[in-house]
Amino acid sequence: MKTILWATLTANGNYAQTSPDNLPKKEALDDFATHAKAAGNFVVGRRTFEQMQDPGRVPHEERVNADGPFAGIDIVVMSKSIQDIPGVTVVRSPQEALDYLQGKGHHTALISGGADIHNSFLSQGLVDEVIFNIAPVLEGKGLHLMIDTDHYTFKDVQLLDTKPLGGGVVQMHYAVNR
Repeated sequence: MKTILWATLTANGNYAQTSPDNLPKKEALDDFATHAKAAGNFVVGRRTFEQMQDPGRVPHEERVNADGPFAGIDIVVMSKSIQDIPGVTVVRSPQEALDYLQGKGHHTALISGGADIHNSFLSQGLVDEVIFNIAPVLEGKGLHLMIDTDHYTFKDVQLLDTKPLGGGVVQMHYAVNR
């Protein structure tokens, strides 16, 4: 199964923080929806999943709900504290998420939302490609990719593509040499 990690980062490399004053760029949200539909799924952390449903953080047309842009796709939420969320599958680990999606017949898993989720997949060597959407903003605080330097070793990446998405957002797509 091919595993693609998808993230929006700021121009200075932090995870883009979402708040009522700093909503995600529409171009990045549209790109995520396109990738999720193509994969037929996405894996996300509980906190990010909750933010994806928050009207103060995500415009109505981009929220995760039964009739939104993610209708009909498999949503997997990784959580160690929540047992069940209606309408989605809850798993405890990256491998459990991949096993579930492979069992459903998926050939690609889209990993989104949350430094913890990203780092858990990266530290276990479960990422084949990364897609970074660079938002035109500088943030003085925020989380970084690959926080867990004790469990992650150096990986070469190969640039597959770059393209502007509009609104100042630039996408970089890399293959991870495993």
